[in-house]
Amino acid sequence: MTYAHQFYVGQEVVCIDAKQPANTTLPSELVEQQIYKVRWVGPFVHYLDGEYIGLRLEGINRGVCPTWGYVDPPFRAARFRPLVSDRLGSLRALLVPGQPLAPSVEEPRRPVKVKEEESV
Repeated sequence: MTYAHQFYVGQEVVCIDAKQPANTTLPSELVEQQIYKVRWVGPFVHYLDGEYIGLRLEGINRGVCPTWGYVDPPFRAARFRPLVSDRLGSLRALLVPGQPLAPSVEEPRRPVKVKEEESV
């Protein structure tokens, strides 16, 4: 299950499922293993599919659905995975429920205290 807090606007994601879903009239413009940037994330309610977390991607505007009338319907978030720079950190995040991604190892969590030399 994919949660909305795993995604944010401006984040890079990779497509893991580019197949054309059932009950859709607009072509799926996705390519598996291609990297996209999120321009919108949020809940979306579809007449047949119900409510789901959707992503709109930069460079893809789906227009108006001729059957259902939805304007620029988002893709299901379950079709994507976030790109992370710290793979070990993201695995450690699995140990803490509700935490989407761990902070990168490169980013210090608190300022490092520097021992200053005393002048003589």
